[in-house]
Amino acid sequence: MNFCITVLGSSAALPTATRQCSSQVISLEGYKMLIDCGEGTQNQIRKFRIKFQSIDDIFISHLHGDHFYGLPGLLSSMHMCGRTEPINIYAPKGIKEILDNLFALTGVYINYELRYHELEGNEPMLLMENDKCKVTAFPLIHSVPTYGFLIEEQPALPNLKPGVRNTYNLTNADIVSIKQGNDFVTDDGRVIPSSVLTKPAKPSVKYAYCCDTLYSEAILPHISDVDLLCFDCTFDASMNAVADEKLHGTTHSAATAAKMANAKQLMLTHFSARYGDVEPLVDEAKTIFPNTFAATDGLRIDLK
Repeated sequence: MNFCITVLGSSAALPTATRQCSSQVISLEGYKMLIDCGEGTQNQIRKFRIKFQSIDDIFISHLHGDHFYGLPGLLSSMHMCGRTEPINIYAPKGIKEILDNLFALTGVYINYELRYHELEGNEPMLLMENDKCKVTAFPLIHSVPTYGFLIEEQPALPNLKPGVRNTYNLTNADIVSIKQGNDFVTDDGRVIPSSVLTKPAKPSVKYAYCCDTLYSEAILPHISDVDLLCFDCTFDASMNAVADEKLHGTTHSAATAAKMANAKQLMLTHFSARYGDVEPLVDEAKTIFPNTFAATDGLRIDLK
């Protein structure tokens, strides 16, 4: 199964000439989710050739404008382009009131169902699960209620060992049954355990999105051993005091999070508009966590 992330926006607070505000699309074999929806998201969706009507679920990390101001326009465009399928919106409490009031005051009618799932509290929450993946929200440290998201691919079925099919003359139905964990009974009555006939599939992919947050060890249980950690890097390390005041991440805090979580890769994002070139920030993070790179608008990553 492909597990593809497309970065639509990687700027903090303000869009720049080369970076739009926070937004990403994750695709898993026909299922698509949108994470955050800053201003300009629908333009980026078109620019990078994503069919916005194919988005099934929307996850908003918090109710600061650079993470959701693009949402009313996107939902309205979906309506005008004929969407009829419901869409799920997972966001902190208040999102329904904001959108209901905005649409009412501007006379906008949405001709499909908006299914709101408002997030509250300081405990991790399983938000959704389907046959492709599951999404868990966990609290971050910011100036308003803010959540990170852990997206985990569903475990794949085990694979048959080489030669097993011919040795036991297995039918397609036999193979499905064995992969589901059922033992195989031969024509002469011998029971062959499923574990003898199969080998484990590759481990499931895990991706964690932590945007707009300070680093805290409290985050670690939710992001441990991820294949890719996307983490707030609003400032360079020299601005640590400013980052603490504004409750944002730095190169060093992002890299520390990745190192302590035993992540395989770190993607820095949410860069302050003061940085025209973010490569020095990447270099700074690499002194703590070498396998680091910068999010750029339009970047596509296939974690498989």
